[in-house]
Amino acid sequence: MPELPEVETVRRGLNQLTLNQEITGGDVLLDRTIAYPFSVGEFVNGIEKNAIAAWHRRGKYLLAELSSSSAWLGVHLRMTGQLLWLDRDEPLHKHTRVRLFFGDQQELRFVDQRTFGKIWWVPPGVAVESIMTGLATLAADPFSPEFTVEYLASKLQNRRRPIKTALLDQSVVAGLGNIYADEALFKSGILPETLCIDLQLKQIELLRTAIIQVLETSIEAGGTTFSNFLNVKGTNGNYGGVAWVYNRAGEPCRVCGTSIQRIRLAGRSSHFCSQCQTLRGVMRRD
Repeated sequence: MPELPEVETVRRGLNQLTLNQEITGGDVLLDRTIAYPFSVGEFVNGIEKNAIAAWHRRGKYLLAELSSSSAWLGVHLRMTGQLLWLDRDEPLHKHTRVRLFFGDQQELRFVDQRTFGKIWWVPPGVAVESIMTGLATLAADPFSPEFTVEYLASKLQNRRRPIKTALLDQSVVAGLGNIYADEALFKSGILPETLCIDLQLKQIELLRTAIIQVLETSIEAGGTTFSNFLNVKGTNGNYGGVAWVYNRAGEPCRVCGTSIQRIRLAGRSSHFCSQCQTLRGVMRRD
């Protein structure tokens, strides 16, 4: 599933390519992709003759501000969603779900193999959170001023759950997922099974710094492509080639050479180095 760096990569690409261009029409090839409104015709009518003023990101959600009507267009890529900026005459991929048409024979296509991705049109004057209800429970974004050590400590301390499981909770950290939770725990020296209640404030400080660092590094690399992720121009992300532990089970640790281990926590895989990650969490990696 695309996580914060992948979604941020897509947002930046969309802001480079689609701004101030009028949406001239649309074509919905899979009705259930449109989460709101329930009428596909109303969705197409709502977005037509609107220009995109800016793309924003909240957690893993993309939000396009529509300048002509003060409405919003929302997108969640979910497992396999892709937003691709293409020429109109480019052959349709068999998993194309929605097409948004622009001038100069350009279009924005939503391609989604697993069909879990969703698109919303939020009418003018309506609170975005009332339509895209998942936004209402999002925690602070790691790049926001609210994401302080004290904030993260308030979300983690006194909770008897593994830290890896807690980091996947979008009400704890917005946008973080399996890949970057593993990476941040490695950089902060914390084992994924460590209970939140056992973390000291210094460890939480290291963890906060590590979260921001791995996200910044991945964004610079254009995100991670292990299966489906592509940016808006159809290019893979490159972070996977430099990942510390994620998807590297059995390979040597880049720091100490110990074989990377893989376990399952709450149904999700977790990768770690048993030598570099300890409960004390005293190792910081630059």
